[in-house]
Amino acid sequence: MSIAPEIARLKACGVVPVVVIDEVEIAVPLAEALLAGGIDVIEITLRRPAAMAALEMVAKKVSGILPVAGTVVTPAQAAEVHNAGALAVVSPGFTEAVDEAMKKTGLPWLPGVATASECMRAVSAGRFTCKFFPAEQAGGVAGLKALSGPFPQMQFCPTGGVSLANLGSYLALPQVICVGGSWLVPADAVKNRDWAQVTKLSKEARARVAELRG
Repeated sequence: MSIAPEIARLKACGVVPVVVIDEVEIAVPLAEALLAGGIDVIEITLRRPAAMAALEMVAKKVSGILPVAGTVVTPAQAAEVHNAGALAVVSPGFTEAVDEAMKKTGLPWLPGVATASECMRAVSAGRFTCKFFPAEQAGGVAGLKALSGPFPQMQFCPTGGVSLANLGSYLALPQVICVGGSWLVPADAVKNRDWAQVTKLSKEARARVAELRG
């Protein structure tokens, strides 16, 4: 099974920062702070009105980073993030309508799954790389290990409750290509424009991934 180059980049990075952006003007310095720490991926979630413009800004102005759109829950959003410059898309769940819309864009899509039935639906649609969400609440490492047993063809990006403290347990699973987390971009750091803190946390995460992968 071939892997899209964007998925390969997620795997190479190991950690996907999940960010919420309230103000468009912070998008570029935030992305640059992540890059400075060795994180060349950013997932901008569509949880705020500024998200789409922020995504477009990062896609246009921050070379070297992979712009990922997160929390895409409707077919219309799938088309919008494609037009905004997203190179990959993540959703908290799976629907046939969004699946069809994503196929039209041609972008890699990681739908969210947390149960065997959801995995079956994803596999039936040809979606073998998924977001395991909400990871900790859905059983954590043990839950994902059990869930992935019947689906050896699948790979996962656990998100939800993942931190520097437990990412090693997730990355140790062969089915896990990367983890998603918001700890790299604390709300206080964003509020205070403390980009040095974001870079510091990014460096710590990359160092931990490198250590775990030997």
